[in-house]
Amino acid sequence: MGRSKLKVYEYSGCSTCRNALKYLNSKKIEFEQIPIRETPPSVTELKKAKQYLGDIKKLFNTSGKDYREGNWKEKLGKLNEDQIYKELSSNGNLVKRPFVVGDGWYLVGFKEGEWGEQF
Repeated sequence: MGRSKLKVYEYSGCSTCRNALKYLNSKKIEFEQIPIRETPPSVTELKKAKQYLGDIKKLFNTSGKDYREGNWKEKLGKLNEDQIYKELSSNGNLVKRPFVVGDGWYLVGFKEGEWGEQF
């Protein structure tokens, strides 16, 4: 098949992530589970995801404590993209999860309908 295995960056304390993993398992889709807090997505993965998704803001976990306490809503307009990628790749709590890396495509968050189109 030549399909590379999905990478799913997730956090075990996140109910959305648990639902996404349950969904993948129910579809018998193989994936590599990566703890997003300990191992955030790389700058390269984040850049490619932004190209695929179209908006860098879609990469942010806007409901997270780190986002709110870090005043990211305001910061986003002041930083250049390289600075933003550096921050995201060094703090997995800022990244919207689950963060899924497919073969040339990306998903952030879990909406079953959206995922159904991909799988």
